[in-house]
Amino acid sequence: MASERDYYDVLGVSRTAEQSEIKKAYRKLALKYHPDRNPGDEDAITRFKEASEAFEILSDAEKRARYDRFGREGVRGAGSGGGFNDVNDIFSAFGDLFEGFGFQFGGGGGSRRSRGASRGESLQQVVTIDLPEAYSGCSRELRISRREPCSTCSGSGSAPGSEPVTCTTCKGRGQVVQSQGFFQVQRTCPYCRGEGRVVSNPCMDCEGAGRTMQEVVREVSIPAGIDSGMQLCLRGEGEAGRNGGGRGDLYLEIEVRKHSLFQRDGHNLMYRLPLTYAQAALGTEIEIPTLRGRETLRVKPGTQPGEVSRLRGMGMPPLQGERAGPGDLLVEMQVEVPKKLSEQQEDLLRQLAELDHSSVLPHQKSFFEQVREFFSGHDSEKESE
Repeated sequence: MASERDYYDVLGVSRTAEQSEIKKAYRKLALKYHPDRNPGDEDAITRFKEASEAFEILSDAEKRARYDRFGREGVRGAGSGGGFNDVNDIFSAFGDLFEGFGFQFGGGGGSRRSRGASRGESLQQVVTIDLPEAYSGCSRELRISRREPCSTCSGSGSAPGSEPVTCTTCKGRGQVVQSQGFFQVQRTCPYCRGEGRVVSNPCMDCEGAGRTMQEVVREVSIPAGIDSGMQLCLRGEGEAGRNGGGRGDLYLEIEVRKHSLFQRDGHNLMYRLPLTYAQAALGTEIEIPTLRGRETLRVKPGTQPGEVSRLRGMGMPPLQGERAGPGDLLVEMQVEVPKKLSEQQEDLLRQLAELDHSSVLPHQKSFFEQVREFFSGHDSEKESE
């Protein structure tokens, strides 16, 4: 956004300054803050744009008069008085001036707009895979909708038998020159948009665009070890350029689905292993799943809930080119307490509780036990009578 400082203050001149003073002040500021002299300095770029905006208004007698009377509101929409979008706009407008300063034109980030050929747009697509596929690598068939050169006009935009003609506005240069204060302003030709040629007899199939939407099929290899959020770039698989320009690229954003057994943390995998109380207390050997297949895990006696066993090298593989080795599989022990016990299991656990001197709730009689005791007591009373 353009600064709201007074344009005279920006250039450091008085409101009665002559044009020669305004030119001299701007020339000094442009030299000081030119991007070629201040690479990567955002503050310098802001000041460069600010000074250029002020000069564009104050160097024009009519715009200056409106500004003096009404302020910024009087010059809104007058040329670039509302603010340059970026440095490229300034280079396009004041290119001759900066060349005169001895800089390469646009060296600070601007460049002359190339005429004719232009590179095609890049595309983006999401590819969803499963965790086992991310572990071993996989391939996917992609259907890509993109602009291809029109087969009828071979990308020229002109109907068969005709050719684009030279733009009469810019005489094929792609630029138009206007007088602006003490120098000439060079701008992109508004009629041919800088291409230097116009289509006078457009192709019916592409309506003069030179490109049509088509669907192509491509197979892509997804490397082992890839994770959600990573991107693959397929060079030259984007849209075709205009007038023979190069193709854009296709960016594939990878999304790995959540797995029902394993959780991923970088290169490591986490698996929660359910154990009974007896297995945790006495130890066991148990088969567990891994992305390689089944593996036998030894659980040592006295394993506590939440303990983690590390199986080295059984996590995710590194991506090609990474120096790190494969990750590990972390097995977290989860001791499960049964919600229902058989009579024998309850009896044994109560004996264990007595040995441990543990305080436990008393045995809760079932409904049928209570019924049996009721009838047995009732029968005893009759016999005593």
